[in-house]
Amino acid sequence: MTTPIPTHTLNDGTALPQIGFGTYPLRGVEGVDAITSALQTGYRLIDSAVNYDNEREVGEALVRSEVPRPEVLVTTKVPGRFHEHHLAVQSVEDSLRRIGTDYLDLVLIHWPNPSVGQYVQAWQALVDVQERGLVRSIGVSNFTEAHLERVIERTGITPSVNQIELHPAFPQVELRAAHDRLGIRTEAWSPLGRAQDDGPLGSPAVTGPAEAHGVTPTQVILRWHLQLGVVPLPKSALPERQRSNLDVFGFELSEDEMAGITALGRPDGRLFGADPDTHEEM
Repeated sequence: MTTPIPTHTLNDGTALPQIGFGTYPLRGVEGVDAITSALQTGYRLIDSAVNYDNEREVGEALVRSEVPRPEVLVTTKVPGRFHEHHLAVQSVEDSLRRIGTDYLDLVLIHWPNPSVGQYVQAWQALVDVQERGLVRSIGVSNFTEAHLERVIERTGITPSVNQIELHPAFPQVELRAAHDRLGIRTEAWSPLGRAQDDGPLGSPAVTGPAEAHGVTPTQVILRWHLQLGVVPLPKSALPERQRSNLDVFGFELSEDEMAGITALGRPDGRLFGADPDTHEEM
C-alpha cells in the first residue's frame, strides 16, 4: 500500500495532490510502462496534453495499474489551434474518448496564444464543459497575470490552476504572488530546470541542503516547490527515480535554505526563452 500524498484544496473545492507526474514525452509501450509504474508507485496526479500525443497511453496505464479511477486525477490540455469555442469543446470530448474515461479531473488551456486572441473563447468552452459534468476542474497553462485577469473579467470564473515553467533558475516570484492574490494554485512544469551540473542541481545552494538532510539535490528542489505551495510535475521513465522524486515529505528546508535556492533565479532563467505574449502555438 502506498502512502497517501498530501493535497491542496483548489478554489473549486477539489483536492489536488501536492506533487504530480509529468508524462511528456512518454509514448508507446515504454510510455504505458512508465505511467503504469508511476501510478503503482503512488502518484495520483497524471499530467498529459493533446500535444503530448499520449492520452491513449494514459488511459491504458490507468487500466493496467489497477488503481481505482476515482483515486487518480487526470489532466489534459487544449492546444492553441483549438481555441474557438466549438473546437475547444470538441477537444475535450475527443480527449475523453482517447483516454477512455467518463470525465476528466482537470483540463487546462495549454497556451494563451494571444496573437490569435481566442483564449477567452477557449476558457468559456471549459466553463461550459465543466457545467456539463465532463470536467471536474478547469485551469490554464503558461498564462501571464494579464491573461488571467482578462478571462476572469470576461467570464467571472477564476482558473483553479496555472501551470507554468518554474524552477530555481526561474522562480516566477511575481506571477506566484499574482496567483496567491487571485486564489489560483501554481503548478510547475520542468520543475528541475537544467539537470546539468552547471544548472541548479549543481549549485551549492542545492547540494549543501542535500548533504545536510541526507537527500539528493533533486529531492531538495522538489521540496523547495512544495514549501512554496507549488505543485511540481517531475517526469521520469525509471521506477527508482519515480520513487525518489515522490520521497520528499520526510524533511523540511529552513528559511535560509529556501531563500538561497530562490536567489538562484535570474532574468534569463527560462529553459526555452518562450514568451507567452509572443509564442504562436502550443
